[in-house]
Amino acid sequence: MSSFPSHSPRSDDERVSATLRRNLDGYLPIDQYGIIGNLRTAALVGIDGSIDFMCWPEFDSPSVFCRMLDKNKGGHFSISPTCGMVTCKQQYLPFSNVLSTKFLGEEGVGVVTDFMHRPRPNSRSHRHMLPWMVRSVEAIRGEMEFEVECFPAFDYARAKHQLEIQVAPPNETPLPELHAADAENSIFQSVFMHWDLAGEGAESHVGSQRAVFTPERTTHGDGMSATAESDRAAQTAVHQMDLRFVVGCAGTGSCPLVRLKPVDYTSGLGQGVTARFRLHEGQRVVFILRTTPEAATESMAQDAEIALFRSRYDPPLNMKMVEDLLEDTLLYWLSWIRSCSYSGRWLENVERSALILKLMTYEPTGAVVAAVTFSLPEAIGDHGRNWDYRFTWVRDSAFTMYALMRLGLNREARQYMSFVGRICRAKNPDGGLQIMYTLRGGRDMPELILPHLEGYRACAPVRIGNGAADHLQLDIYGELMDAVYLYNKFSNPLSYDEWVEVRALVDYVCDNYDQPDMGIWEVRGRKQNFTYSKIQCWVALDRGIRLVEKRDFPCRTLDRWRHTRDHIYEEVMERAWNPRLEFFGQSYENLDTLDAAVLAMPLVIFLDGTDPRMIKTMRRIMLPPHKGGLTVNNLVFRYNVVETDDGLSGEEGTFSLCTFWLAEALSRASRIDITFLYKAQVIIDEMIMYGNHVGLFSEEIDKAGKHLGNFPQAFTHIALISAAFNVDRALKQKKPQQPGL
Repeated sequence: MSSFPSHSPRSDDERVSATLRRNLDGYLPIDQYGIIGNLRTAALVGIDGSIDFMCWPEFDSPSVFCRMLDKNKGGHFSISPTCGMVTCKQQYLPFSNVLSTKFLGEEGVGVVTDFMHRPRPNSRSHRHMLPWMVRSVEAIRGEMEFEVECFPAFDYARAKHQLEIQVAPPNETPLPELHAADAENSIFQSVFMHWDLAGEGAESHVGSQRAVFTPERTTHGDGMSATAESDRAAQTAVHQMDLRFVVGCAGTGSCPLVRLKPVDYTSGLGQGVTARFRLHEGQRVVFILRTTPEAATESMAQDAEIALFRSRYDPPLNMKMVEDLLEDTLLYWLSWIRSCSYSGRWLENVERSALILKLMTYEPTGAVVAAVTFSLPEAIGDHGRNWDYRFTWVRDSAFTMYALMRLGLNREARQYMSFVGRICRAKNPDGGLQIMYTLRGGRDMPELILPHLEGYRACAPVRIGNGAADHLQLDIYGELMDAVYLYNKFSNPLSYDEWVEVRALVDYVCDNYDQPDMGIWEVRGRKQNFTYSKIQCWVALDRGIRLVEKRDFPCRTLDRWRHTRDHIYEEVMERAWNPRLEFFGQSYENLDTLDAAVLAMPLVIFLDGTDPRMIKTMRRIMLPPHKGGLTVNNLVFRYNVVETDDGLSGEEGTFSLCTFWLAEALSRASRIDITFLYKAQVIIDEMIMYGNHVGLFSEEIDKAGKHLGNFPQAFTHIALISAAFNVDRALKQKKPQQPGL
């Protein structure tokens, strides 16, 4: 039973039917969500109309809604029909990240349209992005009663707050009440407001309520507020938050009346608000959740600056304004995806993946967040494989740049190169890079456990921050240099200043390639000489040499680069190859352990896909685990966790990235066996089937086909794009006949 009860509790049977596919334990399956965002933050919208996860106002800010991680305390913002059994459908509006959730019942059909505003491209009238989340509820057939429950839980559900509902005079549109933030406690100076405004229509109801949530001073000394100074402004930017209702109807008759009622949190955090209203065909209610980060300094601004701020970020609200916001957002996404040059197989899935990767880009810096969520488990149970992915990994971002360049989306590549330039100019004292950064290039992200949250389906612990930030993972240099090389080839020529920075990174690889590290999978055990890391060190040197040869860049240590590159190659072939089992082992220390990361060998041109050693390794990986392989039902595990000491306990699902890598590796081996190409196509088709109802993928898939891990996962969508591009190219080069069985 939820700790956020409605003002009129339903029976258990009614609650189950009205919450649609929500499990009896209070949690939706991870794959039953869509995502909306504005290149600053994102929200997950369940197929039952509930926003169960949102960090506000930026990706790595403290959460405001996180019912996904605690059904009782996390907080949510739900809009659902109160009638009995309904059928629910969810989809994106074409070529956009605007999400539509439709409820179909016997008496009527209603639709909830969710989006975060993006400014209209090349428009003088809408130059500024409004940091708003818009939820529009409309009856499109018959009539339907809806219930709204809005229960914010500030600062990862740690901050208490007080609620005050005020009634404003009719026909008045009040401006937000300004609250100067307390500098010591600014992270919790959140204000949550509500207005019931009139919309346009034949007749309308005009009234106004305001529900103000004022968080109390917290005694917590931990949390993300402990991050570095460079990120503190972003982490503490939730100064004011307000929720407005815009009520309107297109037909005749009076507009619906929406009245808020306060409800106590049983968790003790404070109060939430609920409302019930019935919509007839053509009637609509719009909820606008807004934040105003500038409000903290607004009270100190000059009168002219305040007026300018209000004209930009606090325009008069009516239904026409809402429709303009929707049109702006649709045109923004349509204009962006039109630049995609891909026209091969799986076009719809490739474009959806591109749209998701763009949505997960932090626009102010060009960094790409690995996932918008934290602590969604890689296995159900108390195994501890729960991590915070709201940061930018050098690895993930480099792969993202490669994927988008393959689609002709070069602007994002240029933005990310600017981010790379910043982090390269602020190297570690030893000349290397950190494996991950905050979205603004910060280095500190202390890993903390939130013991008051039970975790998704009671899968504790819930972590924020990431302790892997100080890992040595040498593979990042190869992935970064490969992306830089392709950027120089397909996007923009590398400048001399950029060359100087990346040249220093290649020298660093020469000095450190022989060090054991923690590997691509960020094991929490001992350091090893991971095969994948050595391969990527070779890639870093190889791409650096190619840049010198193609661009005639100056490099006094070129002979050393060539010698080190060749040495690494022969070392891998001698020390990573298991002659008895005939596959490349996970590391020099664990030759008997199979690791799907070695599938990257032909992808980075370390080995040709037809090399006998590569063929034998792929065939071994394609065996089921009980026969020494890593594949079940065409889904690939990254390694056998039962036989591998990765410093963690428990099991995990198949790794979607590795499955796509297998498909791409098979396509590169198809020159000697056409059945490999057929197999690659089958794998991609089946993987797309495992995507959720709106084409999103998490990090992992379990044996029953359910999604596991943080969601949506940038890595998976990157791998989908790369595999689709390369397998489609191979299919165009060869028209395979039906293979003999």
